[in-house]
Amino acid sequence: MIVEPKVKGFICTTAHPAGCAKNVEKQIAYVKEQGRFEGAKKVLVIGASTGYGLASRITAAFGMGAATIGVMFEKEASGKRTATPGLYNTKAFEEAAGREGLYAKSFNGDAFSVEMKEQVIRTIREDLGQVDLVIYSLAAPRRTTSSGVTYSSSLKTVGEPFTQKNWNLRDNTVGEATIGSATEEEIEGTVKVMGGEDWMDWIDALVEADAIAEHAVTMAYSYIGPKLTYPVYHEGTIGRAKQHLKESADAMTAKYAERGIRAVVSVNKALVTQASSAIPVVPLYFAVLYKVMKEKGLHEGCIEQMDRLYKDKVYGKAGLSCMEDGMIHMDDWEMREDVQSEVMEIWDRIDTGNLKELSDIEGYWEDFYHMFGFHMNGVDYAADVEV
Repeated sequence: MIVEPKVKGFICTTAHPAGCAKNVEKQIAYVKEQGRFEGAKKVLVIGASTGYGLASRITAAFGMGAATIGVMFEKEASGKRTATPGLYNTKAFEEAAGREGLYAKSFNGDAFSVEMKEQVIRTIREDLGQVDLVIYSLAAPRRTTSSGVTYSSSLKTVGEPFTQKNWNLRDNTVGEATIGSATEEEIEGTVKVMGGEDWMDWIDALVEADAIAEHAVTMAYSYIGPKLTYPVYHEGTIGRAKQHLKESADAMTAKYAERGIRAVVSVNKALVTQASSAIPVVPLYFAVLYKVMKEKGLHEGCIEQMDRLYKDKVYGKAGLSCMEDGMIHMDDWEMREDVQSEVMEIWDRIDTGNLKELSDIEGYWEDFYHMFGFHMNGVDYAADVEV
């Protein structure tokens, strides 16, 4: 069938298999251009099919030459409905890895479940023995725990509601959006879904099965952002979950100190992902940030971030390069004073009339469409494709 993008608000309901493959191919090419480096050899990526998780897996395989196991939750194609992009990304990744003799296995299902953990760990023990790097990059709206309780995450403030400028993606206007305040139940649910509890469950299960090596590294991803978005990211329900993520990392490092296992959080740069597109206020900040960082030659996408993270900050000469807060900061270029002061100067002036002039909305939309395999150079979108 001929696949076209069908966009509803901040989500695209179709994905293009050839476009997704081209996107993966492009990321692999970038990592190869940067050259091989010494790092992990057997890698588990939990949340491996899109965004930072996919870029991490590509960097591990084609940057470090690692065997990789990926866990994801993606939907197969059905009738005229395409599969979700992560399924096409994973297929393209596995085919590319296979051509180069790199071990790659993927599991599609609920990463929160005990059954998935057992299935993955059994494969690690049978095929790899142990893993020496575990990347935790899950973004999910809800989680059912091993006790059968289902929690949902909420995008809300803690305390007072938050009102700020907002870009309406549907009609390219700048207005205002208000994010309401969360109940205690919503705060707890968000921490249960997006905090570090399941990450700890994975590491505990791996240790118990002797499926993780001594001196292994495990990494989870976070975002803090500027003071402008603090009520959403840093101080809101998401912020509480991210705080729990950091506390979980510290707890795991202490718990497995004798094994030398290090758990660390990497605070990454603002980038267009399926999760971030849904957050009010944030897309406008991203579009302004893109413009400023591109003009300064500092812009990075997911693959550039992950290649720099593992090459320089995890497996570089200095080892794990954490800042005073105990986290790795890949947002170092975004949070530079000259970048932020320029972003804020634009933010104060931006409105519907000058939106296109003062922000990189084209770059934002390009990244958005690329996530679903559209607007990729070298793809014939008028051709029939097998979905």
